[in-house]
Amino acid sequence: MDADNLETINSILDADVAIKEKIKDQVTEFDKKTRTLSGLLNRIHSTRTDQMPALLDNARSTLESCRETTAALAEIVPANQFWKWKDMWSNSLRTAVFSATLVGYLQEGGLLSLQQVVDTLGIRSEWQDRFALSIEDYLHGVISLVNELSRLAVNAVTLGDFDQPIKISLFVKDVFAGFAMLNLKNDLLRRRYDSLKYDIKKIEEVVYDVSLRKLAPSVKQ
Repeated sequence: MDADNLETINSILDADVAIKEKIKDQVTEFDKKTRTLSGLLNRIHSTRTDQMPALLDNARSTLESCRETTAALAEIVPANQFWKWKDMWSNSLRTAVFSATLVGYLQEGGLLSLQQVVDTLGIRSEWQDRFALSIEDYLHGVISLVNELSRLAVNAVTLGDFDQPIKISLFVKDVFAGFAMLNLKNDLLRRRYDSLKYDIKKIEEVVYDVSLRKLAPSVKQ
């Protein structure tokens, strides 16, 4: 290779290294926020219904602070290089999606749409070629939501909330039915979707026990 070609290649490599280091710094910050979120939301399993709003408000505040990081990442990534760098922040983003959908479910009782999660995390449409929420990352976050709700169904009964498992069961079955209508090509996503049937079985066992004992208000009626 001639000297000009080598110089060009070295310039490109040096630029990539500089971008990578800047992204790493922001991903580290993103990780800190998502770990804080995970720690906060883990408390739902030991928090009574009347104390839940304060916990969720705290989590939402941390969730909204992630907007600073998504904006910083969008600023760093060059135009049309989203797919080149996205794997660096995928895990953090999936955790943020999971946190957003969990808070959304516990506050509203439904599933946040892809666009609602995008809005929650402050991701702008004009960043699409630099930083965006892919469908795969959204779906991974939703699957993690179902995993967590199967655990909550058990712990809610321990805390005396016998109606929660029934609500969770209806919600999770609706989500599962939605996934069944998707043409999933991603192998990891497909395997995680297939595993949801074990979460559903776990929830159904809790609902059966609650119903048999006529513990839930909806069952008593």
